[in-house]
Amino acid sequence: MSRFRMHPTGGQEQQMLLHCAHARYVWNLAVEQHAHWQRGRKSAPGFVEQCRQLTEARGDSEWLGAGNADVQQQALKDFAKAKDARFTSGFGEPTWRRKFRHEGFRVIGTDRVPEYNEDGTPRLNAKTGKQVMGRSVVVRKLNRRWAQVKVPGCGWVRFRLSAKGKGARLPSAKTFRVTFRNGQWHAAFAVVPEPGPAPGTGEVIGIDRGVRITAALSDGRTLNCPQLTVKERAQIRKHQRRAARAPKGSDCKPAEYAKAARLKAREANRRKDWCEKTSTMLAKSFDLIRFEKLNIKNMTAKAKPKPDPDRPGRHLKNGRAAKAGLNRGILAQGWGLLRQRTEHKAPGRVEDVPAPYTSLRCSDCGWIDKNSRKSQAEFVCSSCGFTCNADTNASINVAAGQGGIFRPRPTAGAGGTTPRNGSNVREPQPEQAGIPLFQEGEDVNS
Repeated sequence: MSRFRMHPTGGQEQQMLLHCAHARYVWNLAVEQHAHWQRGRKSAPGFVEQCRQLTEARGDSEWLGAGNADVQQQALKDFAKAKDARFTSGFGEPTWRRKFRHEGFRVIGTDRVPEYNEDGTPRLNAKTGKQVMGRSVVVRKLNRRWAQVKVPGCGWVRFRLSAKGKGARLPSAKTFRVTFRNGQWHAAFAVVPEPGPAPGTGEVIGIDRGVRITAALSDGRTLNCPQLTVKERAQIRKHQRRAARAPKGSDCKPAEYAKAARLKAREANRRKDWCEKTSTMLAKSFDLIRFEKLNIKNMTAKAKPKPDPDRPGRHLKNGRAAKAGLNRGILAQGWGLLRQRTEHKAPGRVEDVPAPYTSLRCSDCGWIDKNSRKSQAEFVCSSCGFTCNADTNASINVAAGQGGIFRPRPTAGAGGTTPRNGSNVREPQPEQAGIPLFQEGEDVNS
């Protein structure tokens, strides 16, 4: 998916907002039709029947008939795809779209271009024998920073190319989606990016993801996702206070909330830009990229309420507030997006390493002890005395692979000591040092 920032004129923006309203209206009608179905009734109409009903509705409604038919039909097609993928997409049944939150529409290409097979031969129609002609979006480049795309009813709309110079390539797609959120217009072209070749050096990198340090690499580097500044966070709180104190129904309340949303959108744009650049660097620099396997969905789940022992029927609030702050800190780092974009740019070269004991294992001797983790940033091995940054130590263990550094399990007769404090610290075992437990020719049972 290639996403670009659009800069329409005032007239173009009004027309695109009308397209968003038409697409949202048609989508909600389709949702209502399928929500009306119950056991014993006829099945809800499919895409073909809904297109026929749309033609009748356009003739009866002057407002709907003034819109673009292709935009409205694409909304029905998107609904049909969402309905078919409700069990596999993870989003469930299609739901209602709300104004100011779900603003967008899909545009299908109007240009016709010949299609070719993977081997470069022309794709022919099995019945007629003629070459198949596919759709293509009409895009034109203005200069090394700007391009424009044709939107129905709006003409040419400018958008800014993300990559500059030689890397600025025009997207070639059959369709694209226009979205409007937080005062910004974007065009997302349905393009499958071509993965870059591996550097061929054989280098393996391990990545440990955290909140204080977004990505700690096994080569010693630490990368941090950009966040909002202290001044910008203060501005968000200021606008939220003004919106909360504004009278209900006044124009000041949505205006202040919109200002706060623009600042949050700025943070999201910085996070996406950082993930794109970091994933590109990883895909171009290393042959194998290993991430610590994390279940981000479960890690950011809402905390369960704990009953208050002093007030029966009430719950404690401090724990839930702390967990909510931790969830915000995790989501602000972009862990999932970094992993996803790296997989897109380096398919087949990204692995997930199980997370247990990666932060407790010594990367030098392989000893596992929870007491070695002195603090969030300090790691001192209780066996060999190896000292390292805790995140860097974990990333080295991640780079080692699935099993990490081998460490024998405690067995009977192997010796070793265990302190009284319950730690699993023991002296190095003969098996790991390469010393046999018994000499050659010695009777084991003696």
